[in-house]
Amino acid sequence: MVRIGQSSDIHQLVEGRDLILGGVKIEHTKGLLGHSDADALLHAISEAILGALALGDLGKHFPDTDPKYKGANSLTILSEVYEIMQSKGYKIGNVDSLIMIEKPKMAPHIDQMRNNIAKALHCEEDQISVKATRGEKLGFVGREEGVLAQAIVLLEK
Repeated sequence: MVRIGQSSDIHQLVEGRDLILGGVKIEHTKGLLGHSDADALLHAISEAILGALALGDLGKHFPDTDPKYKGANSLTILSEVYEIMQSKGYKIGNVDSLIMIEKPKMAPHIDQMRNNIAKALHCEEDQISVKATRGEKLGFVGREEGVLAQAIVLLEK
């Protein structure tokens, strides 16, 4: 049996926060605002897995009202989602994801992101796709106000 899940996550870019995407701390003048480390890419992947399992959204399992998740490393959250997935008898078929961010360039960081995600999900790097695109100065992404990440996952039993 296979299941497909998809999700998107948006976080505002602000000064005074670290920019962490795919578990990689990226040097930039702005970072992502959120209760945890606000890693929009890992949040989208985590929620896509939960969606494929019909288990609701990320906030149901990791509420932003819970002090336990204040400043939490999203790789830890993704690892916990992996445990939920595994307990239901599923494994990753593949992950296809996209980061929409105007600046900085993601290309130098994508290999490390893929490695981090594959480790957290106990799969091979060639099962993890991370792509990035700019907003071309259009919308909130283009104006550098925020980041949008999307993910689609295929789970196999």
